[in-house]
This record gives sequence, C-alpha cells and structure tokens, in this order.
Amino acid sequence: MILGVHVSGAGKIYESLNRAHDLKCQTMQIFARNPQQWRGDTLETKDIEEFKARRTKFKINPVFIHISYLINLASPNPRLYNGSIQAYIKDIYEAEKLGADYIVTHMGSHKETSEEDGIKRLVVALNKILDKTSGSRVGILLENTSGSGSWLGYKFEHQQKIIAGLKEKSRVGLCLDTAHAYLAGYDLSAKRGLESMLDEIERLVGIKLIKLIHLNDAYGALASHYDRHDHIGKGSIGLEGMKRIINYPKLKNIPMILETPKDDELSDAMNLAQVRKLAKVK
Repeated sequence: MILGVHVSGAGKIYESLNRAHDLKCQTMQIFARNPQQWRGDTLETKDIEEFKARRTKFKINPVFIHISYLINLASPNPRLYNGSIQAYIKDIYEAEKLGADYIVTHMGSHKETSEEDGIKRLVVALNKILDKTSGSRVGILLENTSGSGSWLGYKFEHQQKIIAGLKEKSRVGLCLDTAHAYLAGYDLSAKRGLESMLDEIERLVGIKLIKLIHLNDAYGALASHYDRHDHIGKGSIGLEGMKRIINYPKLKNIPMILETPKDDELSDAMNLAQVRKLAKVK
C-alpha cells in the first residue's frame, strides 16, 4: 500500500518531507505555494536541492502537487482564463524542478455559461499547457468534483470528453476523490455503488488512468453536491465502505492520499492509523 497525506508546505518547502516522514508516509501531496494567492517569489535553488535530497533520504514516492484554487481553466473571463494558463505553465516548470511526479487539478468552473462551453475552454487550455511544457515529465491529473455550483468533473463523461480532445494524452490521468464521488451521487458506501462507478470509469477512460486516489470519507448526503470531507469511517461512506475501497483489488496498488479534516495536530496520525488498520498493514 502506498499511503500518504496532504502535508503543510509552511516554512521551507523541504520541511513538508519531514512532516510526511514523521507520519510514516510513503507518498505525499503539497501545495507548492499559497493556494489562495497568485504566484509570488519562485523557489530558491538551494531549497529545491534540499527538497530533492530529503525526498531521496525519506523515500517519498510519488510526490503530488495540488494546483492553486485560483486557477480556472474553464473560465469564460478572458483575463482569468489566460492568467490561469500562464500560472499553470509556471507551476509545471516549478514541479519539474522539484522532481514532482504529478500536478493535481480541479477541472474548473464554467460560471454562467454551459458545461459544453467550459469543457471546450478546458481542452484548449490543456492543449496549450501541454504544448508549452512538452519536454516535462510532470503529469496532469484531473480530479473529479462533487458538482457544486458550476464546477466540471462531477461525472466521468466530462473527463472522457476532455481527454478525447487532447492532442497529447500521455501525460494526463485521473485523480479519484472518494468523498467527491459520493457527494456527486456515486454510492461508495455500497459494493454495488463502488463497482458501478469503476465500471463507468473503465468504460469511459480506463481504470489504468487513475494515478492517485484522494481517500476521504464524505460529510453530507449522497448526491448533495456539497464538498466537505470527513474522517475515515466517520462520514457517509462509513467504515465498511472505506474498507472496501482501500482493499478493492483494482485500487489497492494506486497511491492513496488523505485530505481528511485537520481538527488538531493528531488528526492525520489518527486517520492514517485507521486506514492501516482497515488495510491490515502494520
């Protein structure tokens, strides 16, 4: 099992690796910069080198970077749309310097337009990004959403249409968020619901494209479209549902990252311990 958490990047970016190591993580996810702000200063070379050295020392692999919340590659606003594309390209360059494996991205909001128009804008944006970063090894993972507001990605037909429109598909995969899937209407608390969702993914894009699982319980009702995560086994998916996901043969070898609530400094350790117990991993 390849298990980790989203860890804080506060202070020097390489300190995030210590946090992951202290929690006995094999993988991790970070924000490379403040997710609520546009890019400020770039990372210093010495910090990048220290990040890479500590990653090797602690054997953290793979490393995922979550994109800024401000980026919207489906926006109808020309200024935000073009600014998002440029910021995304810079983030890929920085991820490359860090040696990160993937960037995880929400698929954007179409605002007051249509899903079809939003998907078209997203495809154009991704094609530009992939072209401008054609020499990079950093992959892009499209994360499913709960479907709140005008956000794309709450059904896997969206991912299918986006991937079909890409000129260069080899660097693009999926991040499967379990809480988002449940809140979007996929009943992962039941075996039939889990298998139905996986059958849909296989039919539309292929399960092999899932490179990361955001392993979160869901706070809220099925198909409520309200995006809130809960502690493992304490939400609507429940203990048996989470155990089934963790141990499901088609999923258990995919890296799993927890984005569960951080109520206090012990929350991550508590949730990791619960997952390891459910997976029968010491």
